[in-house]
Amino acid sequence: MLLPAIRRSRRPLRSRLASEGGAGLVRVCGGYSPDVVYARAGDPIRITFLREETASCSERVVFPAFGKSAMLPYGTSVVVELPPSPPGTYEFTCAMNMLRGRLVVEERR
Repeated sequence: MLLPAIRRSRRPLRSRLASEGGAGLVRVCGGYSPDVVYARAGDPIRITFLREETASCSERVVFPAFGKSAMLPYGTSVVVELPPSPPGTYEFTCAMNMLRGRLVVEERR
């Protein structure tokens, strides 16, 4: 018996807004899910990371443009707070630069 192949979408997973007091949840397990987080320009940004694996690569998240990083203990929610930022796309990665995600700060409407 043949099992149907599982097709993975190449489309990035989107989060809910990580500003205006909300905190977008990003799960860490072989990558970031969602791997694109959205926020509004000028608002403080809060992103909650939940590490669901024990691979050493995923034990730290780094936001190079903000000069900020955080340890992500296994099974513990960690909130990363970033300052209000101008519109743009900002990368976040693991310490080894293998896992990658994007923070997209959008203009206020």
